[in-house]
Amino acid sequence: MVHTYRFNFQIDKNIVHNYKELIVWQKSVDLATDVYRATSNFPKHELYGLTSQIRRCSVSISSNIAEGAGRSSSREFARFLKVANGSAYELETQLIISKNLSYLADESFEKLNQSIIEIQKMLYTFIKKIDN
Repeated sequence: MVHTYRFNFQIDKNIVHNYKELIVWQKSVDLATDVYRATSNFPKHELYGLTSQIRRCSVSISSNIAEGAGRSSSREFARFLKVANGSAYELETQLIISKNLSYLADESFEKLNQSIIEIQKMLYTFIKKIDN
């Protein structure tokens, strides 16, 4: 399923953006919440390994969107959105590894992966809008 998102606000380098109104931020917070739930049953020996890394990575997406929104220029905002997008790709990779190790059921993986792909597309579109 392909979604088209429109950003109904002007990008102004002198405005602090209200990140809480951004759909991509809202979806990334939901993703992090879902990731915490999905990793709660990972093996205990992974608590300081893969589990911790996946959780940090998932939180990094929404955190970087929020931090970028608080910056003083659109250029800085775009830089933080790119970092958030990198974290989304990192998370996707870690979830593939988790699935390969049978820590994550196929159904859980598919749900999380679809959310990640949607967020990646939204971030890419948003970055292009700001960079133009």
